[in-house]
Amino acid sequence: MTPPPIRLMLADVDGTLVTQEKVLTDRAIAAVHSLHDAGIRFAITSGRPPRGMAMLVGPLDLQTPIAAFNGGLLVDRDMNVIEQRVVPEELVVPIADLMTSFGLSVWIYQGADWYVPDLKGPHVDREAWTVKFQPKVMTSVKDLTDNVAKIVGVSDDHEAVSKAAAAAHDRFGDHVSAAASQPYYLDVTHPQANKGEVAKYLAQKYQLSTDEIATIGDMPNDVLMFAHSGLSIAMGNADPQVQRAARRVTDSNENEGFAKAVERFVLSSEATTTKVT
Repeated sequence: MTPPPIRLMLADVDGTLVTQEKVLTDRAIAAVHSLHDAGIRFAITSGRPPRGMAMLVGPLDLQTPIAAFNGGLLVDRDMNVIEQRVVPEELVVPIADLMTSFGLSVWIYQGADWYVPDLKGPHVDREAWTVKFQPKVMTSVKDLTDNVAKIVGVSDDHEAVSKAAAAAHDRFGDHVSAAASQPYYLDVTHPQANKGEVAKYLAQKYQLSTDEIATIGDMPNDVLMFAHSGLSIAMGNADPQVQRAARRVTDSNENEGFAKAVERFVLSSEATTTKVT
């Protein structure tokens, strides 16, 4: 049997690897172990902080660097820092002000800490449940400008999130990376803290070509890593724009889309055939 051409698979977490209720299913775990058995490395990248991915290390037997904050912080399986890229200090307040002008609530991730303006604010409880630790209350963004790994704008007005993302691109250009990690989250990080850079980092670390990497995700910030992989897979729950950017489309994260993608596209001969939807 001809071995699969893929040597490393890089996966987003929320909306991809786990269900809407943040459950890592038995089938997803088995799929990752099948990758290990086939000699294919498996890596994860997410807008989550490192501690928010620690619970995945054991079940998935992760051996590769873990890319938190969309690549803003790279850690090993023991959560030791490998590399860090932070938001330019002088831009933290202007970015927060821009988000506020669009009605977004602003969160700051500084070092190992997560700061919010209000513990009862939108999505705070759910995010705390997801990442398994509680935020701290900030008094002012001006007190938190150094060592900021990620700034998040939060709103259930998805159009406002999209407009704020566009405005961040227009105003700050190449000085930051700004993209939605969920319809209600706008993530702003260092310009090299994006999932495309994560794919490039892993390719260099393991001496891989683009064609030897598979990527899978569901949000616009995942499209950046699609461009640096030979096999890009969009989730069935991804919006049409993300699906169009990928070579393949799998099922949704509520219907084992991640595991199905591994089984059908990475571990089978279908990995080299044309895109299906």
